Order: sequence, then C-alpha cells, then structure tokens
Amino acid sequence: MLFAALPSLTFADELSAGDTAWMLTATALVLFMTIPGLSLFYAGMVRSKNVLSVLMQCFAITSLMTVLWVLYLYSLAFTDGGAINTFIGGLDKAFLMGVSVNSILEDQTIPEMVFMTFQMTFVIITPALIVGAFAERMKFSAMLIFMALWATFVYAPICHWVWGGGWLGDYGVLDFAGGTVVHINAGVAGLVAALMLGKRKGYPRVAMPPHNLTYTIIGASMLWVGWFGFNAGSQLAADGTAGMAMAVTQIATAAAALAWMFSEWLSHSKPSVLGIASGAVAGLVAITPASGYVGPMGALAIGAASGIGCFFAATKLKRIFGYDDSLDVFGVHAVGGIIGAILTGVFAATSLGGTGFGEGNTTIAAQVVAQLIGVVATIIFTTIMSFIILKVIDIFIGLRVNEEQETEGLDIALHEERGYII
Repeated sequence: MLFAALPSLTFADELSAGDTAWMLTATALVLFMTIPGLSLFYAGMVRSKNVLSVLMQCFAITSLMTVLWVLYLYSLAFTDGGAINTFIGGLDKAFLMGVSVNSILEDQTIPEMVFMTFQMTFVIITPALIVGAFAERMKFSAMLIFMALWATFVYAPICHWVWGGGWLGDYGVLDFAGGTVVHINAGVAGLVAALMLGKRKGYPRVAMPPHNLTYTIIGASMLWVGWFGFNAGSQLAADGTAGMAMAVTQIATAAAALAWMFSEWLSHSKPSVLGIASGAVAGLVAITPASGYVGPMGALAIGAASGIGCFFAATKLKRIFGYDDSLDVFGVHAVGGIIGAILTGVFAATSLGGTGFGEGNTTIAAQVVAQLIGVVATIIFTTIMSFIILKVIDIFIGLRVNEEQETEGLDIALHEERGYII
C-alpha cells in the first residue's frame, strides 16, 4: 500500500490543497460506510425485534474506536516500535502527541491529522463488520469489551504488519486498502465469535428471514458509494492511481453483483434483492486489496470470481458445516478478502494490465506466495487471538444473552426500546 511509510514531521509548505481536499472527502465517505451504510445493511437483515440492537452496536463501536484510536491505537499501528517494530508500533504518538496542525506525512502531501482521521475510519468499520456474525445473541457489554480488546491486540498489530513498517512488508505483500487488515481479519474473527456463542435459538429449523430488505439495499448502496473513499482514498493523493482505483472498484463491484445474481438464479430459479446486494459487497471486498495495483480487466475477473465464490461460501459452505454466521460475515468478507488478496498477486502483473509486483517479487508465482503468506498469517493470528479474548470475556461476564432475552429480542431486553411498530 502506498501509505506504508511511517508518519513523521516535516514542513507544512509541502501540503497540496487538492490532495488534502480529496482526503477530507474520502474520510467522510469511509465514515459514511459504517454509519449509516453498514448499519442499515445489517439492520435490514435481522429480525424486527433486533434491529435497534444492531444499529446501537454499530453506533457505539464508531464512538469507542474513535476514542481508542486517538488515545493509543494510532500510535501502535503507525509508529516505530523499536526492537519489536516488525510486530507492533510504539507509544510515541499516544494521545496524539506530536500530531499537530503543521505535521504531515513523510513523502506525502496531506496533514498527518487528516491521515490519522482517515485511518480512524478503517478501525471503525472493521470491528463493526464483525457484528453481523453474532447478531441477535451477544450481550452488549461483552460486545464492547471484545471490540476494545480486539482492536488493541488484533487490529493494531495486523495494521502495523501491513502498513506501518511491520514484517509482512518484507515479503512485498500487496494490500492497497485492507484485504487482510480489514476484511479477512473481520471475517475470521466473526466466524470465531459465531462458533463460540453458538447458534441462535431455533437455527436452522426456525425461519429467520430479513425484516426489511429495503433497509438492506439502501445500506448496500451507501456502502458502494462510500467505498470509493475507502479504495481511491488509500492512494492519499488526487492522482491517476486514485482514479484507476475508483474505476476498478466500480467495475469489480458490478461484475460481482451480476455473478452472484446469475449464480443464485441458476441455483434457486429466481434472483433475489438480497443476493445482488450481497454480491455487490463481495465485489467491493475482493477489489479492496487490489484496487491500486490492477487494471480494468483484472477487476472484471476479480469481481466475477468473488461473486461466484462468496455465493457458494454463504450458501453451500455454511450449510455443509452448519455454523450460524448470522449475516454471512465470513462468507462475504473473509472469503471475498481471500479471493481478492490472492488474485491481486496474479493481476498486478504488468502483462495483465497491473502496476507490477511488490518489492522483491518478480513473477506471478512469487507474488501469489507473498499474498498467501499475508492471508495465512492473518487467519492464524486472528483466530488464536479472537478465541483467547472471547474465552476470557466469557469466563468473567459471559458472552451470550439468556434464552428469555433472546426470545424477547435484544431491542427490548438490552435497550428498553422497540425498532418497529406493533
């Protein structure tokens, strides 16, 4: 990724007003992805008695991650950690010490404060994605503690590995906007959480249809628009690479939406609104690591592969293994992220319209191996750490609401509010 260099101080006369204006816009777009985009996308898919609980979780996570990022997470992700720098950063910029109105990034043209806020929106949406895996059955208190610990011990280290000068950079791993850091990370953690909490009461015997697909399609549309800030913004400049990242994001998303729609049409005789919306999100996920490195034809291929792959993961794979990933976080984000990360190694080749391989890699095979190292490392670390964090929380306060609360619905049981009219 192009902002892998560590932040440092220099003089404000190197600022670009155009780049700064674009990054202010991109930051707002990425925040828009979580509230209201992801919030509505998820809220429409749960049962009506749990809609406010999902909205509350996303809103609370946005607030919690903002505060933690400012206090210490930004520093852990993007400063030099000294002897342990390959694994985690230090605390030199805890409480945003030294991040002033005049500080900018080394070799970049935007204020460091803008970079800090842009990256804050990434740490906001990543744990919010996990919410969909355990929707309708986790204690609100346990959720807050889990997200705080997970951001500290999982997100910050992996972010540092990829973008902050950590060890994955030594292998030339390509992750332009968060295939490993955001999507595989969140998707795997979501699966671990879903398995540890167990299935919702009655699943899969009792039908649990989405209560309002209008919310879901509106949320998916907001995600699609906001994702341009996510991917094109990751260039940290208003230039040709940002323009290409925007173009390939649109192309891959459209291809994935159609691929999921036609896969479902062939498999189930009818195309669904939920299906095409899910396919679009799968394409957005898959193009994320590739967006700064591949061309339009590579984007078409990545989109089509992710639409088909995520459809089967969210339908066939989940049914085969019987886990209750409520809103298909693993099937869409982890699987889509894996497909995108690996195919980045293929379509980054200049012969296939890409921009070239990561440092030290000279062939498609070498780059794919590097991508696999990033994928496997993320899966292993996230699985182990998420399990440990959840286990500790379960021992002390418990993870799951009781049966009566789950039956009544979390809106009333946990928040004393209703999200629907009787």
